[in-house]
Amino acid sequence: MFALLSFCLCGLLMRGEAQDRATLWRGNDRGGRCHYTFTVPSPVESSCPQIGGPEVEGLKARLNLLEVLVSQLSAGDSRLPGVQQGSGARVQSELQEALNRAVGERNLLQSEKERLERELNGLQLRMEEMRRETERLRNKPCPQQTPMVPPSPTLQDRVSKRPGSGLNPMSRLMTRPSRQEDSSNLRDSAWQYGAPGFQELKAAVTEVPAPGGNEDNTGCGELLSVGEPVTHRKADNIAGKYGIWMQDPEAVSPYGPNMLWRIDAIGAEVKQMFGYEDLEQLSKGFPSKVLLLPELLESTGATVYRGSLYYQRRNSRTLIRYDLASESVAARRELPHAGFHGQFPYSWGGYTDIDLSVDENGLWAVYSTNKAKGAIVISQLDPESLGVKKSWETNIRKNSVANSFIICGKMYTVASYASRETTINYMYDTETSQGKNLAIPFKNKYGYNSMIDYSLAQRKLFGWDNFYIVSYDVRLGRQQAN
Repeated sequence: MFALLSFCLCGLLMRGEAQDRATLWRGNDRGGRCHYTFTVPSPVESSCPQIGGPEVEGLKARLNLLEVLVSQLSAGDSRLPGVQQGSGARVQSELQEALNRAVGERNLLQSEKERLERELNGLQLRMEEMRRETERLRNKPCPQQTPMVPPSPTLQDRVSKRPGSGLNPMSRLMTRPSRQEDSSNLRDSAWQYGAPGFQELKAAVTEVPAPGGNEDNTGCGELLSVGEPVTHRKADNIAGKYGIWMQDPEAVSPYGPNMLWRIDAIGAEVKQMFGYEDLEQLSKGFPSKVLLLPELLESTGATVYRGSLYYQRRNSRTLIRYDLASESVAARRELPHAGFHGQFPYSWGGYTDIDLSVDENGLWAVYSTNKAKGAIVISQLDPESLGVKKSWETNIRKNSVANSFIICGKMYTVASYASRETTINYMYDTETSQGKNLAIPFKNKYGYNSMIDYSLAQRKLFGWDNFYIVSYDVRLGRQQAN
């Protein structure tokens, strides 16, 4: 057979050489086998339609081989070199998984877009309300000025019949009327005597004294009492169930001394910080500045001081000083051995392991360590480098109290975060390194107080009570001389 094939090949080649027009080529068929093809000109036909050719046939053969490879890959054919059984199904599974991820991300983006659109609509509605209110006030006629008239004879008769009618006009003004009609007439007549503003202020101070406290409210002393909570605003959504609001006692340009800051502390990614020009704008809910923090914030222990936000980075003992003017991190440092992310929180939880605050003496951190076995540790920090300057260890467990705050170097703890009527039950003085029990009444008006801090700027306590932003007046005793 091989001899015959050789003979045929030799014969054809000889014939092709004789005519100088015979060609020989080879290529694969559909099954992938090699075929040899010889072309010899016809002695009869001068020409015929040319279909295919060696190049076209070779291309067809390679396409056929590619189709076979693709079909084997889709079917998971293990006969292909380098391809294991089920690789096609695995590729399809990976593609499907990638598709599912893409769809999930698209849905998340769509949800975020819808949320932002809702917030935008809410802001637009509030802006429209403000515009209408502005128009209403603009169109409202000014009240007519009532000309001043001398006191009526009837009033003079009444006053002349009372004891002490011979006193000066100021004394007559301070005389308490016996009827509502008398009160109205006296109030009108007060403007006949000079310096009415001073007279009203003098009367208010006389009627509302502050016995036993700092009359100028600028000195330091021990806490004597806490006033009733004053509500300023309720949070807009679930992210504001607990949070932080604060005011810089030493504000730095471009922000003024009345600037207030708010952070809603619920959520997987707490990064937004809202700024308000003053307390009125905070109460209305119209921020003038929104900052995006570079690192996630943990819990409600942040504070502002000298133009920087001080906060604990999420799930770590790292403290961050964020410069508000440049909107960048100015310093970072670990608080040595401090517990974090639920090791030593306050009794209400919330990952409140590290609580930062500011008072007349500077920047403080309240926390605990394994060495202290859960007892409260107080450290005074360097506001520039965040390094620890000095530390004090108390004998009261951190998770046994609801919250704490520092005034004039003295740390005070609150007994309960949920009881409507509770007490400030303990005080530790860093100057004497001594602690003592207290029983100062304190109210959680809304039943879930997650943040209580002393505001040096306003000399009040700031609180965040179950969605509500509140404040408390405080009264301090006079500083005892050494």
